[in-house]
Amino acid sequence: MASPPVPSPVIPPFDQVTQNITGNFTAGNATSAVPEWDLYLYASFFTMEAKLIFSALATIYIGAHGSLRRPPSAAPAKRKDGERERKEDEPITEGLLPTDAILFPLLAGAMLIGLYYLIQWLQDPAILNKILRVYMSVMGVASLSTLIAHSLRIAVGFVFPNYFRHNGALYRVDDDDESFIKFTGEEADRNNAQFLQKSNPLPFGLRSIVPFNAINVNRFLWDLRHVLTDEWTVKAKVHGLFQEKFHISVLHVIGFNLAATAVFTYFMSGSPFLSNLMGYGFCYGSFLIMSPTTFATGSLVLMGLFFYDIVMVFYTQVLPPYMITVATKLDVPIKLQFQSAARSSILGLGDIVVPGIVMCLALRFDMWRHYQQQIKYVPTDLKSDQHDATSGDVVTVSETQHMAQKATYLDITGCWGDWFWSSSWPGLLKGVQETTPPTVRGSTFRKTYFNASLVGYTLGMLVTLCMLTIFKHGQPALLYLVPGVLGSLWLTGLIRGELKEMWMYTEDGTLDTRDVVVELDGNGNVVKEIKKDGEKDEDEKKKAEEEKALNEKKAADKKEAEKTEYSLVAFSVNAPLRKPKTQ
Repeated sequence: MASPPVPSPVIPPFDQVTQNITGNFTAGNATSAVPEWDLYLYASFFTMEAKLIFSALATIYIGAHGSLRRPPSAAPAKRKDGERERKEDEPITEGLLPTDAILFPLLAGAMLIGLYYLIQWLQDPAILNKILRVYMSVMGVASLSTLIAHSLRIAVGFVFPNYFRHNGALYRVDDDDESFIKFTGEEADRNNAQFLQKSNPLPFGLRSIVPFNAINVNRFLWDLRHVLTDEWTVKAKVHGLFQEKFHISVLHVIGFNLAATAVFTYFMSGSPFLSNLMGYGFCYGSFLIMSPTTFATGSLVLMGLFFYDIVMVFYTQVLPPYMITVATKLDVPIKLQFQSAARSSILGLGDIVVPGIVMCLALRFDMWRHYQQQIKYVPTDLKSDQHDATSGDVVTVSETQHMAQKATYLDITGCWGDWFWSSSWPGLLKGVQETTPPTVRGSTFRKTYFNASLVGYTLGMLVTLCMLTIFKHGQPALLYLVPGVLGSLWLTGLIRGELKEMWMYTEDGTLDTRDVVVELDGNGNVVKEIKKDGEKDEDEKKKAEEEKALNEKKAADKKEAEKTEYSLVAFSVNAPLRKPKTQ
């Protein structure tokens, strides 16, 4: 719960803090008498609001990049033998539907009104605060542990990068052989590749702190790298109830323990810092699992909550002050709160998550456009059997069309360490070099729509602050954020002539097709799709896979039936098998 302003006769007029579950606003209650002190207080106010805006933008920026996944315009990366299927790597996203534009405001209103009257009935919300704290704490462990684990992965990437530059040459770390291979832009044959002398896995910028020829130290650092970067397979089974299999790393274990410690400390102390930390975790987790699916659906959801925010804030003369009462009485991590000497300010998580999921969609749309521009149209011969009208014979007709071949997707999440250590020290901020790690090269795609949405969000927040100062009345942030974000996105599409692409882009899986045979016009533009590659054999392939799975199940059932005992409860954690090294 944000602290009320410290009583003072010199607090600026708009300094009294009022609070909104989905809004950040302040109102006034006093007039200053000391101009010099006024200047300090006003400077403190704007510094505090700048922190709030920066925190919101940073949360959205990090969450948007964490939510990146293979776009439909890119081909799945080829997997090495023994690696799991790509389908398991891709995060599961909860896609929104157009009906959510109606349900969200109604459900939010019902929840808000219910909490308001519950607070009025209880008189003292202490019990309700404890119940909600327990609930939010339990729910916050998962999201906060994910945020911490992903942050640790970035930190590990700086200490143990996959690529680093030495004497102007770029080298790739080979985890299997624990060696360093010179990278020339393509995967080279190991027989013809150039290797560095085997040593520890640290980049050369960090090797000065480690004895270069200390074999025991090198062995420890390689083992530490494997522990921090390898993924483990966890299998859990309870006979007759469930049987699950998932993948984790030691970073997830560390993240879970740190998150549980932070949540427990918050539950016991109510620390505003830990409350903000849990809020960041909630926002980050929401960005990873939620998607508006389309720009149209995202726009409808934002517009629905736009009107909801207006009604709940501006109609307090007709309706009870639902928002203000709930936000001020409940001390739970549903908002970011910042405090200074004589004032405090809050921003509801809804003002970050609601526009943020559309801004995350904009970044994924930018990546889709990036791979869409890399599609190559390769000439291919199409053969079909037709009946000759005169002779009645079956004639094989051949025509040349073009097949759209997608570029292979490069996973760019968490590649900050590769970027840092592969850049030349005098020019860390220079453009892409000739030999650049694939992950770094893949992260340089144009973020046109995402940057536009960031500008719109920032302008919306600045307008909110201006309205606070001018009218000295509570302002719903979504009133200005929604037009800022949606206006910037759709205006960018209009100026660039890409409204059609924005409208047809979807994350429901329908765009994720195999390589397609298309017909091109004289300018090389796609006119229509002829047929999908392998379309005729798709059903046969599917049937073959189903038959194979059925046979495997029958074999497993037969083997199970021959057993004289079975496991009631089973739990195992399997790590990748590595050959022992002598180094």
